[in-house]
Amino acid sequence: MKTKQGKKRESEKSPVSNVSKARGTQDSSFPIIGVGASAGGLEAFEQFFRHVPPDNGMAFVLVPHLDPRHASMLTEILQRVAAMPVVEVQDRMAVAPNRVHVIPPNRDMAIFHGALQLSVPEGSRGQRMPIDSFLRSLAEEQGEKAIGVILSGTGTDGTLGLRAILGAGGVSFVQDPSTAKYDGMPTSAVQSGLATYVLPAEKMPEQLLTYVKTLFEQKKKPASAAPAATSALRKIMLLLRSKTGHDFTLYKQSTICRRIERRMAVHSIEDTDIYARYLQEHPGEVQLLFKELLINVTSFFRDAEAFDVLKKDILPQLFEHKPEGYTFRIWGPGCATGEEAYSLAIIFREHMDDTGQEFKVQIYGTDIDEDEVATARSGIYPPNIVTDVSPERVRRFFVREGTGYQVRKDIREMVIYATQNVIKDPPFTKLDLVSCRNLLIYLGPELQSRLIPTFHYALKTGGVLFLSPSESVGNFTDLFKPINKKCKFFEAKKPIASTRTLMAGGLPWIGNRIERGLDKAVNKAEETNFAELAKRVLLESYAPPSVVTDEKGNILYVHGDTGKYLRPAPGQASLNIVEMSLEGLQLELRTAIHNAAMKKTRVTCKDLPVKTDGGIRGVNLTVNPLTEPEAIPGLLIVSFQEAEPQPQGKTTRAKRPAGSGSSERVEKLKQELVYAKENLQATIEELQAANEELKSTNEEFQSTNEELQSTNEELQSLNEELVTVNAELQAKIEQLAEMQNDMKNLLDNTNIGTIFLDENLAIKWFNRDAATVFRLAATDTGRPLSDIKSNIEGEDLIVEARAVLDSLVPREKQVRKTGNEWCLVRIVPYRTLDNVIEGIVLTFTDITGLKRTEKVCQEAREYAESIVDTIREPLIVLNGDLKVVSASRSFYRYFHVTPEETVGSSLYNLADRQWDIPRLRELLETILPKNTSFDDFEMEHTFRVIGRREMVLNARRISGNTGETQLILLAMEDVTDRRLLACLPARPAGEPDGQE
Repeated sequence: MKTKQGKKRESEKSPVSNVSKARGTQDSSFPIIGVGASAGGLEAFEQFFRHVPPDNGMAFVLVPHLDPRHASMLTEILQRVAAMPVVEVQDRMAVAPNRVHVIPPNRDMAIFHGALQLSVPEGSRGQRMPIDSFLRSLAEEQGEKAIGVILSGTGTDGTLGLRAILGAGGVSFVQDPSTAKYDGMPTSAVQSGLATYVLPAEKMPEQLLTYVKTLFEQKKKPASAAPAATSALRKIMLLLRSKTGHDFTLYKQSTICRRIERRMAVHSIEDTDIYARYLQEHPGEVQLLFKELLINVTSFFRDAEAFDVLKKDILPQLFEHKPEGYTFRIWGPGCATGEEAYSLAIIFREHMDDTGQEFKVQIYGTDIDEDEVATARSGIYPPNIVTDVSPERVRRFFVREGTGYQVRKDIREMVIYATQNVIKDPPFTKLDLVSCRNLLIYLGPELQSRLIPTFHYALKTGGVLFLSPSESVGNFTDLFKPINKKCKFFEAKKPIASTRTLMAGGLPWIGNRIERGLDKAVNKAEETNFAELAKRVLLESYAPPSVVTDEKGNILYVHGDTGKYLRPAPGQASLNIVEMSLEGLQLELRTAIHNAAMKKTRVTCKDLPVKTDGGIRGVNLTVNPLTEPEAIPGLLIVSFQEAEPQPQGKTTRAKRPAGSGSSERVEKLKQELVYAKENLQATIEELQAANEELKSTNEEFQSTNEELQSTNEELQSLNEELVTVNAELQAKIEQLAEMQNDMKNLLDNTNIGTIFLDENLAIKWFNRDAATVFRLAATDTGRPLSDIKSNIEGEDLIVEARAVLDSLVPREKQVRKTGNEWCLVRIVPYRTLDNVIEGIVLTFTDITGLKRTEKVCQEAREYAESIVDTIREPLIVLNGDLKVVSASRSFYRYFHVTPEETVGSSLYNLADRQWDIPRLRELLETILPKNTSFDDFEMEHTFRVIGRREMVLNARRISGNTGETQLILLAMEDVTDRRLLACLPARPAGEPDGQE
C-alpha cells in the first residue's frame, strides 16, 4: 500500500480520539478560519457574517482581491452586519477569537506563530494568488485545525490553498456555485475534489459551528475509550481492504487516526464504532475515506532549494561520462497529480540545454490513484501554478489551455504515468534516479524498512535516491551513502545485500518473481514445444531475408542475412530501411512501403537492378502489411530475394536490338534523374528555409500571444478588483443614503433652522425650519443669501457671515424676529473632513420661550430682592460653595461694605476674613447639610469697622429636586445693645426717667 506524496509532515498523535496540531504550530485554543473571495465577494461576506453569532470562539481572516491603489471600505461595511469586531490587519497583529481580520489593500499576508505577517506583493497583478498564499501558510500553522472557506469569485485562486489545508488534515467550505454571483473560484474547488462542504454562504456558519464543536469534543474524549476505538479502527481497515483492495494496516497509525477523525467530524460523528457502521451502510463514504488517506498534496518545485541542488550538484555527476545516446531512467513513486515528475523533466531539460548535451530521458510516474494518474497524464493545471513556477519556466515549458496551463508536449513525452502499488507491485529497474518525497513519512517502520531496499534494488550502482527533508534511509547505511544530508540526496552503493534484504522482507512481488523463475525452469525441462522448434528451423532455412518496419520504414526486427541488400549509410547512424538500402532499391522501396502502408495491400517489385561491388544483379522486393490479429497495427514486413537469371540465349537476343541507343537513353534518364534530384533538393531546402521562417514567425506570434494572455490576466484581475470596489462603493452609497435620510429626519425634528452657504455666501442647502427666518423656497438653492429677505429686525447677518468667513472665529447672538419672537443665531465655518473651509453654516434656534422665562425670572428676582431689601436685619444669600449670591441693603449699610466687593466672594473672605469663624464653618459645612436650618446661633466677634459685636445667626438651606444645596439664607441680628441693657441694674420703683 502507499499514499500520495504530499505536503509537509503532519504532527504525531496516536489515538483516534485525539485532535493534534501541525508541527511547529502554537497550541491555540480556537480555530482560525481563512476566508477567500474576489468578484462578488462583498455580498457573500455579508450573507456569511450575518449568520455568525458574536461569541463563536473562532477567528476569521478575510483575504479578498482588493484594488492596490484604492483604500478599502470592507472593514467599515462588514462591521454593519457582523456581530463581532471587524479590524483591518496591521503587520504582526495577533489573531484573536471572536474577531474578523481583513487584509489591507496591496499586501500579501501569511500567519506565523499566531500573528499575521504582511508583505508587499512582488508578482504582477494577473499572477498574484493572495488566497492560495494565505491558506498554505494557514495549513502549515494550524495543521488539522485549519479551515478554509472559498466564496464567490472569478478564476481559480484558493484551489491550491484548499489542497494544502486538506493535506494538513483540515476541512474546506465552498460556496455552492449556483448561489455565487461569480462561480469561477467555487467551481474550480469543487471540480478539483477539494470541497468538504458545498453550501450557500448563509448556511455555512451553522455547519461550521457544528464541525468545530465535534472536533473539540473528540479532543476531550477520555483515554479509556482507546480499546473500543482500536476495535472500531480494525473494522474500518477491514472495510477499506475489502472495498478497495488496499491494506492500510501498516501505515502510521497517527496519520490514519487523524484522517478518520476528520471524516467523522465532517459527518458530526463522535464515536468511532458508529462511524464504522456508517461506512458499512454508505459505500460511497469508503471511497471518500480512501481518497482522504491518500493525502494528495503536491506542487511544482516543492522545496525549491532541493531542486536547485539537484540541478547544480547532482545532475552534473549523473551526466558525467555518459555515452552518446544514453537513456536516463527516473522513477517517481507516489506522483499524485504529476507536478513533481514534470518538475524533474523540466530540470533535466534545462540542464541539457545549458550544457549542450542531449540524452534521452524517461521518467516513470506511478501512483495508486487512477484518477490522479489521469490528471497527471493530461498535464493541465490551474493558473495558480504561477506561485510555484517562475515566469521564465511558465513561458518555456507551458502553454495556455483554456483557463489554465498545460505542460508542453516535449516535456510530457519525457514522462510515462502508470497505476502502481509500490508495496505490492515490482519496481522499475536499472534506474539512475528515484524521487520518493513525502511518501515514507506516512508509512509505518515496517513498510519503510521494505521500501528502502526496494529503491536500492531498482537503482544502478551510483544511482541517486531523492527524499524529502523529513525522510531518511534509516539504518540502511550499507545500501546508501549521503551526497547532501540537508536536501536528502543519497547514492546507491554496490548491490551486495539489497536483494537478500528484500527477500527477507517478504515483499509480494519478490516471492512472485522467484516463483515464476522456478516454474519457468521446470516447464523448460518438462514441456518442450517441438512444433515451435520445427517452425523456427524451417524459417531459418527457407524464409528469405526480411525486415519488420513501421509505416515510416524504421527497422524494428531483422530476420536472416540482409547484408546483400542493406548496409549502414554514411553520416549519422540511422535505422531507416530506405536510407540503408543499396543503390537501385531506394526509390522502389520507398514507393512500395508507402503504397503498402496506405492501401493495406501487398506490393511486389521484380528484377530490380541493384548495384553491388561485383556489378549489377536483379532483386525481387516484397512489402506485405502484417494483418494478423495478434500483430501490432501499422507494421510491415519487407522481404528480399535474388531474381532468377534469364537463359543466356534469351538474354542475348533481348539485348542485341537495343544496341547503343539503349545505353544512351539510360544515361539520359540518369542525367534527368540527377537534375530532378537537384531540383528536389533545392525545393526541399527552400521549403526548409520557409519552414524555419514560419517557425520564427510562429514563435513571435506565440510570444505576442503570451504577452496578450498576460495582459488579459492582468485585466481580469483588474476587473475582479473593480467589481469588488464597485460593490464597496454601492454599499457605501446605500449607507450614505441611509445617513442622509437619518440626517434629514434629525434636522427636521430638532426644530433648528439650518442654512449651508458656500464661499460666496450662496445657498447650498437649507431645512424647513430655516424658512421661518428667511423667506426661502426650494428654487432658492444656489442664490446668494443676500437676495433673500429675512424676518430678523435690525440685524444684517450677511456682514456677520463674511466676518466669520474671514476670521474663522464662530459667532453667536440673540436676534428678534417679527412677531415678537426671538432666536439664537450661530454662525460657524463649514469644515470638511480634511479640515478645508468651504463655506458657512447658519443655525437658528428658537429661544422665544427662553426669553419669556428669563423675563419672568427677572421679575421674580426683582420681587425677591425688594423683599430682602425691606428686611431690617442684615441678610445674605449663599450658594452651595458658600459664595455670596446677593445681600440685603441693611447688610451693606451695617457692615460698611459694597456690593462689588461682596457678591461672588466667599463668605470667609469678606472684609479681611472677618467671617472666617471656626464655629460658623462647622455650622455651615457640617451641621447645615444634614439639617435644613439652624436657629439662634449666638456669636461674639470683633469686626473691623463696627467693633466687637454680639450676633445671633439664623440659616435656612434651600434644596433642589435632587436634594443638593442650591441656596443658603443667612440672617444676622445684632443683640449687643440688648445684652448691655440686660446687664444694667434695675431702677427703683417710682423713680423718674433720667434720674441717677
